Amino acid sequence: MVTKEPITRRTFLGTTGAAVAAWQAGAPAVLASRSPNDTIGVGHIGLGVRGGSLIPEVAGRPLGGGIKGTLVTAVCDVYKPHLEKGFERGMNPQAKKYVDYQDLLADPAVDAVVIATPDHWHSKMLIDAAAAGKDVYIEKGWTRTIAEAKAMREAVKKHDIVMQLGHQSRAQVAGIVAAQRIAEGILGPVSLVRTGRFENGPEGEAIWRWYGWYNYFERPDPAQVVKDLDWDRWLGPAPKVPFSMEHFWHWRCYWNYGTGVAGDLLSHEVDFVHSVLRLGIPDTCFTSAQNILLRDGREVPDTWSTVYGYEKKGCNVTFDCSMNSSFVQPPEFRGKEAMLRFDTIAQSVGMYEISADGRSGKYKAELESGKYKPGQPFEKFDPAKAPQVPSHMEDFFNCVRSRQKPKCNEDEAFIEAATLVMAVTSLKEKRQVRWDAEKEDVV
Repeated sequence: MVTKEPITRRTFLGTTGAAVAAWQAGAPAVLASRSPNDTIGVGHIGLGVRGGSLIPEVAGRPLGGGIKGTLVTAVCDVYKPHLEKGFERGMNPQAKKYVDYQDLLADPAVDAVVIATPDHWHSKMLIDAAAAGKDVYIEKGWTRTIAEAKAMREAVKKHDIVMQLGHQSRAQVAGIVAAQRIAEGILGPVSLVRTGRFENGPEGEAIWRWYGWYNYFERPDPAQVVKDLDWDRWLGPAPKVPFSMEHFWHWRCYWNYGTGVAGDLLSHEVDFVHSVLRLGIPDTCFTSAQNILLRDGREVPDTWSTVYGYEKKGCNVTFDCSMNSSFVQPPEFRGKEAMLRFDTIAQSVGMYEISADGRSGKYKAELESGKYKPGQPFEKFDPAKAPQVPSHMEDFFNCVRSRQKPKCNEDEAFIEAATLVMAVTSLKEKRQVRWDAEKEDVV
């Protein structure tokens, strides 16, 4: 049985090692035992832009990489060019190719599945995979409704499978150490968090208007797409509509298939904030969003602001997004005594800085003596001196072997789903919404 990879670098600041150790030891109780295989057979469902990028992460690339002890044994997609490209990237000529994911789930050579389909398929595929006894790595956003989220959580628990939601920031050491430092009180009580995502497509190409494996400016022949695509299988549980190039290629722009900005961008940021502060599900939420520049037929807004109120924790979290700007708004945690600021977006954070504003009581003496300068960092996280932890995908496969729950398991995924649904509900109903903890629902 393979266990999690050990820490390989020395600690620093006297807290880094402890923080990472806490991360490693923080997994919930071991699940029901299962006999580990020497090699974990992996089936990939959904081989588009994101799904195709996950295959080399598992299988490796011509020059190396990949996750030891895994083998891509099956790939599945309803669009032939994606299926063929995914098969090629799997680097296993004996792997099976499927159009129907149910056939892949029935394959005894598949022990675990990676699901990277449009969001409207997530609930059914995860529930079916759990019933088939397959462990699941699934992309964010987890799902689109609270009812689906409850059913998914129940299926994971009922069938004792290992499930990981795809939030790579959970394996960023800077976030792990920052969480420990905040818990120790270095900032004082944290009352405000600001974060955001800003995306801007290349000239002439709006965000989310790309074409799968094709480049931004190449347009596949619609007649050939129709021949190569099983449209009814792609729609699946979504409302039945005639074939649409727009819906197929640009599904994130339409409510029937996802949750727009919430499921793609906000999800990374709010999960990261939750992982650092352990805030849980917000008490209140208000979203204001609109299409300002990208008036190209999309249903979802291009500019988005959400404010979450954690009333019981005494904290507000604000999220801003614009698809008409490329500026970076790293997560900022503001406490009574000091502020912690990361260097970039959630899933890529490498370092943080902590500074005091000159009026705080905790650091007043240091500021007055000149030891600390107001607004200037007095503590920096040095990624070059940081210990190493398994990647998010490695954590999943380590847990497949050990039968521990991963860091972003079904309970964490439910928190993410509830947080996203609150934002979308507020937007659509043009009101502040609340979370009813007893009913586990948005009201």
